[in-house]
Amino acid sequence: MNDRSKGAVDEEAYDLSAVKRDIARLTQQVTDMAGALGALAKRRAARGLRQAQANVDTIMSDGADRAEAAADAARVTVASIEDTLADAVAERPLAAVAIGFGVGLLIGVTWRR
Repeated sequence: MNDRSKGAVDEEAYDLSAVKRDIARLTQQVTDMAGALGALAKRRAARGLRQAQANVDTIMSDGADRAEAAADAARVTVASIEDTLADAVAERPLAAVAIGFGVGLLIGVTWRR
């Protein structure tokens, strides 16, 4: 092989080595980018999960507050009805006994059917 041919082969071998190094660098860069994207996706998913948990906690707290307010309103209403019935019985005891008897009779007839 002459010097010119040997030089061309050496130059092609050098070019091939340079291409291999470039491919190795690009492969590493793609791997690094994929890792960075995976880490970013993981952080965003964790942030979204924390936000969802906070939203659920808020909704549950609001629901508990509303249920407590409804229970308080029901207690007040029952107490008012009790007071009204107690006053009505105290004012007209005979009428209260007659109404109670009539309601009991109506329930008894309804259950028989």
